[in-house]
Amino acid sequence: MDNEKYCIGCGVKLQDSNMLYEGYTPDLTNDICSRCFKLRNYGDYQITTRSNEEYIDILKSVNDTKDLVLYVVDLLNIEKDINIIREYIKNRLILVLTKRDVLPKSVNDEKIINYFSSLGLDYQDIIIVSANKNYNMDELLLLIKKHKSSKNIYVVGHTNVGKSTLINKMVQDYSNEEYELTISPLPSTTLNKINIKLTDDIMLIDTPGLVDRGSIVNYVDFDMIKKINAKKEINTDTFQVREGQCLLIPNLLRIDYINGDKNSFTFFVSNELEIEKKDIGRCESLKELPKKTIEVGYHQDLVINGLGFIKITEKALIDVYTLNNVEVFVRDSLI
Repeated sequence: MDNEKYCIGCGVKLQDSNMLYEGYTPDLTNDICSRCFKLRNYGDYQITTRSNEEYIDILKSVNDTKDLVLYVVDLLNIEKDINIIREYIKNRLILVLTKRDVLPKSVNDEKIINYFSSLGLDYQDIIIVSANKNYNMDELLLLIKKHKSSKNIYVVGHTNVGKSTLINKMVQDYSNEEYELTISPLPSTTLNKINIKLTDDIMLIDTPGLVDRGSIVNYVDFDMIKKINAKKEINTDTFQVREGQCLLIPNLLRIDYINGDKNSFTFFVSNELEIEKKDIGRCESLKELPKKTIEVGYHQDLVINGLGFIKITEKALIDVYTLNNVEVFVRDSLI
């Protein structure tokens, strides 16, 4: 219907009939829903009940176009299989690696790009950016102009990777429009496609993020999510560990070193998380959590989905305790 109106913050259709349902606003002349208003002004987050299938259908609809897609990936929380996006979208892609500002400045960008180049994802170009630091934003705009086949540019990726933050920065840098998408450290902030005019020949289309059910952010409270979410450059903590010792992040993670030579564990997690080293025999903390026994190879990362990763130098056999349903896996070292 022509009189339908959508929230400029999250994309949901506005309505004034049911305050318990998404899209509610007491006044249909408003541009944002009550949920976005409360989130922006009071940090009051309301859980949504949208299914991942709805988000997947939105992604699949992009296939009906020939438009360029920006596939946004969070450098601190890289999906176990970033190629899964190709199950839903066949369009031309620019791989946009975000949140460069949270990784240490000493990390080499070229090494990161080489790492992703080895993963087999079909894309036209790749770029590392930071919206918060305005890093490589001009270069991203040039890549969009180079590869676009129409004015429409879709922005896709998992939830919480920074899509809306990226778009807000591009609007701030390159548009005369006054527009701000709602952002939050919690999953499922954007609920529908949102069209944002950047220039006369570029229309950015934000999409809801795929919810990763293996991410730890689904199983902790809001205060812990804010601690987990790295907001500035990580000060890495490195621990020399031997058999019979364990490493702890209180309430979230325990790693017991079961077998292997003396080893180096470097944590790439938020600075707000405390890390402790103890002897296994003198520590009962978190042993009630689900355990996963993992063999780690030379120079591999242990990834705790949504929390970050730990770079491990030598081969090791470890027991990992973390919250139920949180995905844990190893990969070749990113750094």
